[in-house]
Amino acid sequence: MMSRLSQLLRKQRSLEPRKSQDDSKPQKRGVCLRLTTMSPKKPNSANRRIARISLMQQKKKLIIKIPGEGHNLVQHSMILVRKAGIRDLIGVQHVGIRGKYDLFGVTNRKTSKSKYGVKATTQLK
Repeated sequence: MMSRLSQLLRKQRSLEPRKSQDDSKPQKRGVCLRLTTMSPKKPNSANRRIARISLMQQKKKLIIKIPGEGHNLVQHSMILVRKAGIRDLIGVQHVGIRGKYDLFGVTNRKTSKSKYGVKATTQLK
């Protein structure tokens, strides 16, 4: 719907888009409420690990995906989350960050170490 001339004279349009509260911080800290699994939508099949968390700053609850193989999360664990589009899980828009707070890095990881919070080990020959 277009603005009328009288509305534009009262208040001009702003050039920069409005920021919502979610975009103010790239990562958020939360507490695990429940840990479950979820099956992805049609062409894929597996059991993806998800967690229901409550954010610390806001009174908001999110569903997050736990990336990588295995995890050590339990109820009341602290977790750092970031926004990420998980296309095959419906309603899941956030991912836990490995290697921060109570979510440890993936053990025996050889590739993509930085993504899963694993330290690079120097091999001596």
